[in-house]
Amino acid sequence: MKTGTRIFIISLSWLTCASLVTAQDDKEKMAIKAVIEKETMAFFQTDYKGWIDCWAHVPYAYWSVSDTSGFNTFEGWKAIEIGFTDYFVTSKPSSAKIQRKWHDIRVYGNGAYARFVQYTTNDGVTAVENELRILEKHNYQWKIVLVGVMLGMQKGKLAP
Repeated sequence: MKTGTRIFIISLSWLTCASLVTAQDDKEKMAIKAVIEKETMAFFQTDYKGWIDCWAHVPYAYWSVSDTSGFNTFEGWKAIEIGFTDYFVTSKPSSAKIQRKWHDIRVYGNGAYARFVQYTTNDGVTAVENELRILEKHNYQWKIVLVGVMLGMQKGKLAP
């Protein structure tokens, strides 16, 4: 086999492998976005079963929010589950409109990091939320292990 042919075959093989890795990475990122979307919609629709299905039920799960009223956290799945019981029992589904601006999604084997800005508009008021998720694969499905939210408000329109 000639050197030029070998180089061509090696280059083609490398490009094929690189595009397969990129396609798999894109597939994982789409699956991660879908879990985040499902968790958010379940929360706003007060769908308890749908919401808990998005979480890894592990002792190191963590949920936190920081807004104008202060800072709140739940550490461990049991604390998260107990902490949100009243919300799912007493709240009614919301008709809020959700939009996201994705900043970064990184996949590290069976772990992933996602960062985005979420714009939640309800009754003419838009909450601008800088959000962070860490996810892990459990039984081949992405599950949330950490939610971090920093909330701000802007009346009447989306923040830039």
